Amino acid sequence: MGILHIAVATPLRKRFDYLPATGMLEHACVGMRVLIPWQNKKIVGVILAIDSHSDFPLEKLKQAIKLLDDTPVLTPELISLAKWACDYYQHPIGDVVFQMLPIVLRKDLTLPDTQDYRWFINPDVTPTDMGRAKKQAALYQHLQQLEKGVSKQYLIDAGFSTAIINALAQKHYIQRKTIRQHYTHQTKQAGLTLNQEQSDALQQVTKALGEFQAFILDGVTGSGKTEVYLQCIAKVLQQQQQVLVLVPEIGLTPQTLTRFSQRFDTRIVVMHSNLTDKQRYLNWRAAKNGDARLVIGTRSAIFAPFEHLGLIIIDESHDASFKQQDSFRYSARDLAMVRAKRLNIPILMGSATPAFETLANVQRNKYHHLRLRQRAGHAKAPSYELIDIRRQALYAGLAPKVIDAIKQHIAAKAQVLLFLNRRGFAPTLMCHECGWLAECKHCDARMTLHLSPRHLHCHHCDRARNVPQQCPKCQGDNVIPLGLGTERIEHHLESLFPGTGICRIDRDTTRRKGALNELLETIHSGQQQLLLGTQMIAKGHHFPKVTLVVVINADSGFFSADFRSGERMAQLLIQVAGRAGRAEHPGHVMIQTRNPEHPSLQLLLSGGYLGFAKEELQLRQSAALPPFAFQALLRADSHKPDVAEHFLRQLKNLDSEDKVHVLGPIPAPMSKRAGRHRAQLLLQSTNRKKLHDHLLQVVKKIDGIKKEYSIRWSVDVDPIDTY
Repeated sequence: MGILHIAVATPLRKRFDYLPATGMLEHACVGMRVLIPWQNKKIVGVILAIDSHSDFPLEKLKQAIKLLDDTPVLTPELISLAKWACDYYQHPIGDVVFQMLPIVLRKDLTLPDTQDYRWFINPDVTPTDMGRAKKQAALYQHLQQLEKGVSKQYLIDAGFSTAIINALAQKHYIQRKTIRQHYTHQTKQAGLTLNQEQSDALQQVTKALGEFQAFILDGVTGSGKTEVYLQCIAKVLQQQQQVLVLVPEIGLTPQTLTRFSQRFDTRIVVMHSNLTDKQRYLNWRAAKNGDARLVIGTRSAIFAPFEHLGLIIIDESHDASFKQQDSFRYSARDLAMVRAKRLNIPILMGSATPAFETLANVQRNKYHHLRLRQRAGHAKAPSYELIDIRRQALYAGLAPKVIDAIKQHIAAKAQVLLFLNRRGFAPTLMCHECGWLAECKHCDARMTLHLSPRHLHCHHCDRARNVPQQCPKCQGDNVIPLGLGTERIEHHLESLFPGTGICRIDRDTTRRKGALNELLETIHSGQQQLLLGTQMIAKGHHFPKVTLVVVINADSGFFSADFRSGERMAQLLIQVAGRAGRAEHPGHVMIQTRNPEHPSLQLLLSGGYLGFAKEELQLRQSAALPPFAFQALLRADSHKPDVAEHFLRQLKNLDSEDKVHVLGPIPAPMSKRAGRHRAQLLLQSTNRKKLHDHLLQVVKKIDGIKKEYSIRWSVDVDPIDTY
């Protein structure tokens, strides 16, 4: 008799055994979904294995109800990857498996229609009333250029809302057809001429097709990394294989999709959290059956199924967005490496500022280092200037010299990018009479003042409240905003540069679906000369008209207890600076600081990112910090004070190997968040196996500890922050 070992979406760290229904074993395979009884309901499980043995008496096993699939939804390769991730990240196998599936497959639902619908211009109807409907006119003109039609999702990714599409459809200006698209899987446009460094990189990657090799494409901003990606992809498509391209942010997906669609006559699908459940399923299915040869997605796309995957590309591979920061805390970059090795295919990681872990692997000869040291075409590297703002009168946070420079570049019809990694109007509100500060009642944090709409907002627990008219402490009327945020900078820029178009890009201005695409279109059209934003504007965007970049405050990242803060600030500064001078006009970068003599800042500007990284890696090695040691962080939180620390203290007393250092427990850097008191315990070792063996014992012990006051706990292997 066969026993079904089944994964269930539950926090319990085990699989569950069921007996097969009559005749089920004849059709059951690993990776299929199965409907099973669970307490007083029916739920979906996934078969992990079919065995003749169970650790439980057969008479106590329940019987599965029915199979839900004719073929496995998860391939043996993905099941194997799930088991590896479960063991490495110490996460429940059921949760890992179900995160690999689209939401519609996690439930016993009727699956969506898989017909390929495309939107076309209706040749029988001529538009007559789109003079004021500019967005409808833009969509109509866009479709006129696409004779083969496009999917609704393509139009949404290009910045056109469902309402705009439906409006044109109701007027019969456009029509939807069911088609079977035929692709040549060849390039539609010839690739650009590569320089010697690009050509060498392309040759090395394509030579490795069909075998595992890890490459880091270390190219300065604007050096043409994307063109190398495109020509590598062309080689893979010629071999009738598929390519996975990971990007750090959803905002980068549309521009990547557009550029790739212009180059290749092949089906391209996207995978990210902004898709509907149906869209995610259809794209997942297209990747699984091989219809989609090119998949572009954010970190969760690493779990996409493929029929013939031939290459994995990770753009901006240094970005922290590739690490999931809650629930299943996986690193998409690391899982991509594991997957490439198991599939025996190359992996190409691109970045102007590679992560220190990546550079350490280059030093160990695990990764091949491909350098692009010159910008593509005639573009030149930007020049840098430190602006000492000590003892200077600032307006809108800007030094007089910076304001003059902005005026000059605006007069030259160029664009200026101002960077401040802090959204809102002001970081907090303060009473000038008694010193009261607007603090969040649920977090150890101050509330940020926003003016559109006017409210106080906690960026940690997402709570909001009204702005007080008087000080709650002394009833004084002199309550003032303290500090600068992007919203406040924008307000001042309007008075400094009247009549100049200003485009602000941060989380507040891009909440609405399609808003980011609309803002980027206005930037590329040249309508806005002043660009202002947080790190959202610094990642991977190509702004050819930007000739001046101003970093309003460069100091915050160099004064932090987090040993990674210097690396992050260096990456951010280089990435922001890289937006300047990407076309024929030279770029200039002005960095405002109150610490111009700071050794890290001086080293970054004089030695470049690699010089900075070399020095920092030596310091980390001497201090036995990652990437020269391995870490795991146990977090716990409770509504009651001290309970989380007491819970973690019991785990510290576990006998440990000499090579595993247990540090803490201590309160988290933000000890109270969303009303819960937080603590953490850090495990560190220079021996990865010793660390994981010890971590396994810790997790096993947790099951035997009585958890008081609804303790919540989690494990973060290879943490990238301790927040």
